[in-house]
Amino acid sequence: MGFQDFVTIGGWNIFVTLFNTLITFLIVKFLLFKPVRKVLAARAEEVQNMYDQAEADLNEAAKMKKDYAESIANAKKEANEITQSATRRATVRSEEILAEANRQVQDMKKKAEQSIEQERKKAMNEIKDEIAGLSVMIASKVVEKDINEADHKRMIEDFIDKVG
Repeated sequence: MGFQDFVTIGGWNIFVTLFNTLITFLIVKFLLFKPVRKVLAARAEEVQNMYDQAEADLNEAAKMKKDYAESIANAKKEANEITQSATRRATVRSEEILAEANRQVQDMKKKAEQSIEQERKKAMNEIKDEIAGLSVMIASKVVEKDINEADHKRMIEDFIDKVG
């Protein structure tokens, strides 16, 4: 066989070349393309799953952010309500304390006035008793002796000194 046999295009050569190309194509297709396509499909699915997971994570993060913002708002609202409630209770309590203090002051003032009135009446009664006793004593002295004007003035001054 010479060089010519390899270079010539013959019927069988074309047929064998086409057949070899077909067999090579089928072998490459089944042994190479299908596994590569499976790997590419698996990788594409993995990438899609990663995108889906990332989107789900973003949605969850957004939901958590929203929930956090709501809980912060609720906490602030509750803190304001607690502060307002405490302020109202403190105001009411201070008013109660002031009212009680005013009532006690009024009671003490009333008791003091009553005590002063009783002491005044007691002092007046004692003065009346003493005046009555002194009057009796003066009357008895007057009866015992004749009183002149100087003695009368002296007795009045003595009486005033004792009472006064």
